[in-house]
Amino acid sequence: MQESIIKTEYSELMQKSYIDYAMSVIVARALPDFRDGLKPVQRRVLYDMRELGTTSDKPYRKSARIVGDTMGKYHPHGDSSIYDSLVVMAQDFKKELPLVDGHGNFGNIEGDGAAAMRYTEARLQKVTEEAFLADLDKDVVDFMPNFDETEKEPSVLPVRIPHFLVNGSEGIAVGMATSTPPHNLGEVIDAEIAMLDDPEISDKKLLKHIKGPDFPTGGIVVNADDLPEIYRTGTGKIRIRGKVEVEKGKAGRQNIVITEIPYTMIGAGMGKFLSDVAALSENKTTQDIIDITNQSSKEGIRIVIELRKDADVENFKNMLYKKTRLEDTFGVNMLGIHDGRPETLGLRDILKACIDFQFEVNRRKYETLLKKEQDRREVQEGLIKACNVIDLIIEILRGSRERAQAKKCLVEGDVTGIKFKSSESRVMAQQLLFTERQADAILDMRLYRLIGLEIDALLKEHEETVANIYRYEDILEERSSMTQVIRQELMNLKKKYAIPRKTAIEQAQEAVFVVKEPEERDVLFVMDRFGYAKLLDDTSYDRNKEAIEQDFRFYFPMKSSGRICIFTNTGQLHTIKASDLPFAKLRDKGVPIDNVSGFDVSRETAVFAASQSELNLYQFLFATAQGAVKVVSGGEFDVTRRTVAATKLAEGDEVSAVAVVSGQSVAVLATKQGFVLKCPLDQIPVMKKTSAGSRGIKLSQGDVVVGAFVFHPSDVMNIRIGEKEFDVTGIRSTSRGGRGSKLKK
Repeated sequence: MQESIIKTEYSELMQKSYIDYAMSVIVARALPDFRDGLKPVQRRVLYDMRELGTTSDKPYRKSARIVGDTMGKYHPHGDSSIYDSLVVMAQDFKKELPLVDGHGNFGNIEGDGAAAMRYTEARLQKVTEEAFLADLDKDVVDFMPNFDETEKEPSVLPVRIPHFLVNGSEGIAVGMATSTPPHNLGEVIDAEIAMLDDPEISDKKLLKHIKGPDFPTGGIVVNADDLPEIYRTGTGKIRIRGKVEVEKGKAGRQNIVITEIPYTMIGAGMGKFLSDVAALSENKTTQDIIDITNQSSKEGIRIVIELRKDADVENFKNMLYKKTRLEDTFGVNMLGIHDGRPETLGLRDILKACIDFQFEVNRRKYETLLKKEQDRREVQEGLIKACNVIDLIIEILRGSRERAQAKKCLVEGDVTGIKFKSSESRVMAQQLLFTERQADAILDMRLYRLIGLEIDALLKEHEETVANIYRYEDILEERSSMTQVIRQELMNLKKKYAIPRKTAIEQAQEAVFVVKEPEERDVLFVMDRFGYAKLLDDTSYDRNKEAIEQDFRFYFPMKSSGRICIFTNTGQLHTIKASDLPFAKLRDKGVPIDNVSGFDVSRETAVFAASQSELNLYQFLFATAQGAVKVVSGGEFDVTRRTVAATKLAEGDEVSAVAVVSGQSVAVLATKQGFVLKCPLDQIPVMKKTSAGSRGIKLSQGDVVVGAFVFHPSDVMNIRIGEKEFDVTGIRSTSRGGRGSKLKK
């Protein structure tokens, strides 16, 4: 066989392959059809349940049986997707109109999943049989081969209601996604009837029937003014709030009780909401919460938040709306398959697509019924005619040798080979002109049909058949008659299955949450050598002076609304809100400083700490291990960022000491090897925090600066190096940059 090489552009091949794959996913997997509002997997599950006979009046069948049969016959894409679809169609908290009657654990609103399919059972809901699967035997929709062409499946179900709107849909395809909120069945039917009566009805009048989404979880849609545009374009954002009630609690307190949640919160969102509310208390966004409990049950949602006596309830509710998912956004994109291609349609176009589909389904239905009635009339007329000449027919049957001979006589008047009692009978037989169908009916007729009452019943049945034919012809020929049929079907479904609206629609003001500033008071900041910090009562120092000076490396008074500044050996400045630290007792441990700041305990050591409110009042003397010094104005450290560079360091250098300059004029630098340099403070240059500094002391090999101190000339100059204290009052003052004097031990 001769080989042929086909040359093609790689990019074109990839583009075509990707588009083919994308369209396959879009049309055959992810998006619902506007006509029946079902994705392929949902359609196949429902059809398979019908084929299995799991109707509402039959016993439940194991879900595993339904899933396996669906996967083997119609949907070979894994059992999990099939079972997930089955479960969702049975969950009344996800679907406005559940299509499957589930028996067993089918999950709950709090996010617990359904039991394995081997444990659960299911059958069709009554509404599914009546509004989704009825008349499939009347050729109302096209059937297509399944994946291996061994079975036939409907390309769409003959759904009687605008199901795309009633149950909504969510799905992610390739490059696009669909998201349609559920609506109230009664309202949607009213809108469709209104559009049947007046195809040119305005959008404004349609929205008098469909007031907005109706979520199974209830809640409140708070942007009613945006709904007309959303329904016109098919896209937009709907804001939903949970329903909040206020109840009296214990000891005169008030409780916030959430009885309905946003549709977007179902599942893991409820647990997230509870943790978010707890976090509001932990991070001190609010101090009003005493306790929070989830008392939800099969009877409904009930989340209780117990508040303090003096809590501002309205402000707290607004905080929940702003800070948690108690108010959430539902993104609307009413995307579906329309005429075989994905399109985003508005409310009017969706209803029109459903109405057109209803006319198509009913046209095919009544064409099939008309054909059956016409065939029935043909048979009935043949039997009536036969009853009038029954003696002749009996004579033909008795004189014939076989069925074909008798049938030929009845249809064509051919009397060849048939024995008659008289020539008159032969002549009459030659005049018979029954149709093929009539002849078969006559030959199959039983003798009891010749009883008088049976003949009367046949005549009555013929009258009913003729009346049906006239009625069906009228429905098919007159659009108004077809409209009335569709209208009546919709009214019957509404009467049987419509339920009151659950979701309220209103135009609410945006929630405004006023942050309550905590009461400012004087506190004492303390931090031990291990980096654990806390706030103490401002009187603690006077009562426990010795213990505080012994146990804590840093301690100073400040305001509870202020910030703490910590300088580290790496040249960083970390600022910490006092409100981020716990207010504790002296013996309480506190919190690690790295938990509330950018402090990295693995590579940084705290060198100096101060209250930020005092920084503008002073200057700061910086000394590095390699002997560089400078003075920096405290105002340069008045920053809001959590971490900034406090000074520039040479490679391998680090900050060894920081001292507060408040009118002193003498600076003292001390080294590890016991050298001390005392010089006038004005010899040390005032620089920016981004500068590296100037040489303050000349160091010997291996020596490093370990301390920096400032004094007034009249002070007793005691310095501490390690565990020892030295008096350097008598040491001679020299110029900056020298070697200094050796301390005497």
